[in-house]
Amino acid sequence: MSSPSPSPTTTPAVPVEPKNYLNCETGVRSWLLTRDHKRIGLMFLACVTAALFLGGLFAMLIRIELLTPDETIMSAQTYNRMFTLHGVVMIFLFMIPAIPSGFGNFVLPMMIGAEDVAFPRLNLASWYIYLAGAAFALWGMVHGGADTGWTFYTPYSTTTFTKVVPILLGAFIIGFSSIATGINFIVTVHTMRGPGLTWNKLPLFVWSIYATSIIQVLATPILGITVLLTAIEHAFGFGIFDPAHGGDPVLFQHMFWFYSHPAVYIMVLPAMAVMSEIVPTFARKNIFGYKAIAYSSVGIALVGFFAWGHHLFTSGQSTFNAGVFGVISMIVGVFTAIKVFNWVGTLYKGRIRFSTPFAYFCGFIYLLVFGGMTGVALATVSLDVHWQDTYFVIAHFHFIMVGATLMAFLAALHYWFPKMFGRTYSEGWGLVAASLIILGFNATFIPQFLLGNAGMPRRYWSYPAEFQALNVASTAGASLLAFGFLTILVYLTIALFYGEKVGRNPWGSRGYEWNSPSPPPKHNFDSPQVFDHPPHDYDSEGHEPEMQTEVHGGTEVHGDDGAKR
Repeated sequence: MSSPSPSPTTTPAVPVEPKNYLNCETGVRSWLLTRDHKRIGLMFLACVTAALFLGGLFAMLIRIELLTPDETIMSAQTYNRMFTLHGVVMIFLFMIPAIPSGFGNFVLPMMIGAEDVAFPRLNLASWYIYLAGAAFALWGMVHGGADTGWTFYTPYSTTTFTKVVPILLGAFIIGFSSIATGINFIVTVHTMRGPGLTWNKLPLFVWSIYATSIIQVLATPILGITVLLTAIEHAFGFGIFDPAHGGDPVLFQHMFWFYSHPAVYIMVLPAMAVMSEIVPTFARKNIFGYKAIAYSSVGIALVGFFAWGHHLFTSGQSTFNAGVFGVISMIVGVFTAIKVFNWVGTLYKGRIRFSTPFAYFCGFIYLLVFGGMTGVALATVSLDVHWQDTYFVIAHFHFIMVGATLMAFLAALHYWFPKMFGRTYSEGWGLVAASLIILGFNATFIPQFLLGNAGMPRRYWSYPAEFQALNVASTAGASLLAFGFLTILVYLTIALFYGEKVGRNPWGSRGYEWNSPSPPPKHNFDSPQVFDHPPHDYDSEGHEPEMQTEVHGGTEVHGDDGAKR
């Protein structure tokens, strides 16, 4: 009988860690042709960050010019072009796409347990459409620019000799990017949620981005039609808006603000979305009033469509119409107040961890409430008549839109930076920069409230000498703000290459996206997701999240108190 043959030697399988989206494919071509929502989100973030710095450069040149009552560094015509370019870049190239197209693209699919968005090719196309629109706008800027202001009010915009047509076409093209992104997110949320992820389990970020997407899809075509008609009239002299040719300039205002007032919430709703994720994470506490915050996002989106007329109080509309639009505008404030009270309720008796993202939340809540109160004042017809076309409106606009969007953008950047790159930044420098940004912003625009109340008109190149002190103070604040942004650029660039490596959940968040490794693999998760707890759940027994920091190739696990376990 033959002896049994020896059993083959088996080598235990070595688990292979899935490659993350940063190194799964290399080379410029792999990025330019990618359909990975995370890479597309990063490409959007790179573009909008460049737009932020370009728009900020224009703003600093404006503030330097206003240091003196007469000409400082530029002529009146150059000044008109400068504030137009500042507005166009900041509104259309930065604030509208920054959070939805950037952070929304990166984290929304992970928040619902999806591998990608519903239409990956359309997602990539939306980035190229954005680039095409930006190219048209930048070409117009380089070849003379426009001097109409970012609102392109007719009849001046249809008769000016500046390069307004390519900038209008740029805004028109960018609108298609916004629509494509909105459609993608709506379909993704409806069709790609993970098993067990009902509407009442959706993260609040998803709720707000969903509401924003509704506005993008329904309102953006109105802007597209408006700017296209304006460009056609400028090029061919048709009498659509120009009264000299039988047109109606007030019709332009109705059409423009029917989009542009909801567009306020395309910027502010995503900012609120970011804060609804940050507050429970750093309060270590369940979100207070989940359904109230979620449904108020939809309420803001819907009511926002009916408030456009408060931009036309001095255009000749009837007293009755002005009163109705004023009341509707204040109703929007009710939905905003619901969110504010629920965020504050979440902080009550919370175990607050004061980190850089939370510092930006503090700046956000102050700017939102202060700017919101001035918005209620401007929605009062009798007050608006006095403040119309003064620096009071400029200051309000920047507090409620620019300030809130900036605070949320920076909060999101610092909050999800470890998730995006698997590295963290210097917390000390983060808090220093946050302080500079918040102080600089207030120092820039509080003097402008005072200037507007004293009667200084906006868009003016020169001003009476008695306004100089407040203008100098505003320019000093803008310089502080610029220094804060440069500080952020430096330490985040260093962190990108040399920052300490982190585990999948350095904040100890209960958000679903933190179940993915940092950086995430190409298809987001290394195992199927089970949604066995509500979003933002810090109160359930046995659901205390852990904060992970990767050290020397291993992982240290820390409890909520920071103690090593």
